Amino acid sequence: MKRVDVAYVLLFDEKKENVLMVKNKGKADSYYTLPGGTVERGETLEKAAIREVKEETGLDVEVGGIFSISEVFFEESQHHVIFFMFQGTIIGGQLNISIPEEIEEITWMAREKAEEYIHFSSEMNGLINQPSIVPYLPRGKVVTKVGGS
Repeated sequence: MKRVDVAYVLLFDEKKENVLMVKNKGKADSYYTLPGGTVERGETLEKAAIREVKEETGLDVEVGGIFSISEVFFEESQHHVIFFMFQGTIIGGQLNISIPEEIEEITWMAREKAEEYIHFSSEMNGLINQPSIVPYLPRGKVVTKVGGS
């Protein structure tokens, strides 16, 4: 199985009542997710999350801590996917579908309805109402000396 990291961003409207969701064009059916996508080689989770939100929605965001981490095994594609969901804040940009071949719709969805699409299992219901997050601490690059002291 191939490991794939995906970074999503949970964005609320000003009243914290609605969540920004994108409707992706799937092979068989379209489906809703948080804005986000695959982390590219050499890219941090944070940079991937910010880039993906911009590409999919036209919005500029900053991300805070991790809202949740989940994983799933996709048997058909042989992918082991780790989903890193950041909490984020919109800091600029304009809502815009810039990749219509991938994104069918961008919508503000009631938080309870959005939660149905965010998690793979019902035991996580209600998590979207929890204010706590885990800090995201990018540590940069580590260079080790080879040989000698």
